Amino acid sequence: MEERKFDVKSIIGLLLISGVMIWMMFNNMDKEKEAIAKNEEQKQTEALAAQSQQLSETISKVATDSTKLSALQGTLGAFAYSATLPSAKEDVTEMTNGLLTLRFSNKGGYLTDVVLNENIHYATKQPIALIKDGNSSLNMQIKTQDNRVLNTKDLFFEPTLTTEGENQVLAMRLKTSETAFLEYRYVLKPNEYMMDFGVRTQGLQSAINTAAPLNLEWQLKTFRNEKSVSYENRYTEVTYEYEGGNDDYLGQSSEDDATEKDVSYIVYKQHFFTSILLTDTPFKTAELKSENLVKDEKVDTIYTKNFISKLPLEFTNGEVNYGMNLYFGPSDYAKLKKYDRNLEESVSLGWGIFGWINKFLFIPIFGILVKFIPHGIAIILFTVVIRLIMSPITYKSYVSQAKMKVLRPEINELNEKFAKDPMKKQQETMKLYSKAGVNPMAGCLPALVQIPIFYALFQFFPAAFDLRGKSFLWADDLSSYDAVIKLPFYIPFYGDHVSLFPILASVAIFFYMKMTTGDQAMSTPPQEGMPDMGKIMKIMIYISPVMMLIFFNNYASGLSLYYFVSNLITIGIMWVIKNKIVNEDKIQAQIQENKKTEKPRSKFQQKMQEMLEQAEAQKKANKK
Repeated sequence: MEERKFDVKSIIGLLLISGVMIWMMFNNMDKEKEAIAKNEEQKQTEALAAQSQQLSETISKVATDSTKLSALQGTLGAFAYSATLPSAKEDVTEMTNGLLTLRFSNKGGYLTDVVLNENIHYATKQPIALIKDGNSSLNMQIKTQDNRVLNTKDLFFEPTLTTEGENQVLAMRLKTSETAFLEYRYVLKPNEYMMDFGVRTQGLQSAINTAAPLNLEWQLKTFRNEKSVSYENRYTEVTYEYEGGNDDYLGQSSEDDATEKDVSYIVYKQHFFTSILLTDTPFKTAELKSENLVKDEKVDTIYTKNFISKLPLEFTNGEVNYGMNLYFGPSDYAKLKKYDRNLEESVSLGWGIFGWINKFLFIPIFGILVKFIPHGIAIILFTVVIRLIMSPITYKSYVSQAKMKVLRPEINELNEKFAKDPMKKQQETMKLYSKAGVNPMAGCLPALVQIPIFYALFQFFPAAFDLRGKSFLWADDLSSYDAVIKLPFYIPFYGDHVSLFPILASVAIFFYMKMTTGDQAMSTPPQEGMPDMGKIMKIMIYISPVMMLIFFNNYASGLSLYYFVSNLITIGIMWVIKNKIVNEDKIQAQIQENKKTEKPRSKFQQKMQEMLEQAEAQKKANKK
């Protein structure tokens, strides 16, 4: 084998290749170092740029905050101090006492939520909220010394919550300094719907114009809380007391307003619930406004009315200091009466004699009954008591009708005999009444006496807070309608449902009128030129039940239950009087006996006779 020799050219080639490789290696190392250096330099540059940007933003923010603060000071003046405090943010303070849960906002210093823990909404089955979602505000217009106008609802108050015994005390202060402020002071007591509310200023003479009063504006947009929005809205209104004990109301029209002097309380009533502002120092004037928000009850179903009151708070020795109260709770006559502030007048019980009947008769009787028995049974027993009280009047009315019925044949004879001489006919008819000992007005007077009772009851049931949420038979709420059928359409004046108690009441009144109308028609003598009452009464037999059916379909089922039971009892009483007590043969015999003895005329008969004789004399004089 041939031996390989070492080649010089190969050695040179290897050396050249090695040199190139070493050069490339060192060259790459320099590039890597250069790249690393450049990367580090870029990072440092970016870091410096970020620091510069941050510094620029900080400087800009400081400049912006300075500008805002300057603008704020220019807008709020001394009250800009409150905007710099930690409390200058959207936050709330909560208080509760079992009956009420209250939340107060730092912004505006007033309530954002008022929840009645023991009263349930008809639809949500949650506690009733009188204030929520911005439906209410308490704002005070402040006129500054440099003629600016500020609104407290836009400013931030500082809250301080403390306790005084069992009471919770919340002081909300709008400050110009630590010692100068406008304060709202709320005191919540255990298990009370009424809380103390004070408004006062301290050391603000240099900031605000004390020559003009502070204008307090209280606004509430009332929520719908019951099944029938139209029924609830009918009893949603503003009531107020003014000039030392007078009271009035507004809110029964589309828009209503009033301006009164020396107003001591204002009530925003939502049928069964109410919000009240009372003051120890009467407001010298008060501008009150009510706006109906239910234009279409099929669409407008969230709110019922919007109430606004504008009240000036007067300065005394450069300061405002008003002791007031706020009430959020039921429109319950008994609860409101216990405060001894005349607040029970805000409950609609009717005016004059109708209110007296409710206050001194119906409320005490019903109040006793519901303490021992369920509310539905209480209504039935209440009806029995009222009908028994009215039974002597019913008896007298029927006896009078029976007497007039016995005399009807003789009256008809007089009508035929003196058909061409109405005056003579009247005179002879009055003589007949006098001889028979019959007073034609005796049947009318008992009916007139029953009218106040009827109207008082019509006012009593819508105002009876005790009925709210109480069930009986198929009615789940005696304070609202008892719908047994939900209609897929809306009937004008009737509604979109069928209530059963109004149907039963209508059937009962039909049979009652059917039973009594014949006797009434027979007892009513026909009058010359007057419509035939018999025909009118026969028509009313059918019209009255239909009117009740339509009118009561949206009313409280407790009221319909009362009239159903009342008509049944009246039918029973009339049957007993007619068949067991009053005997027409005995009445006929008594009338004939009376005719034999001339009896002195009643004052009414004497007056009627004098009027007829004067008319007859005038008629003869005119003929001459």
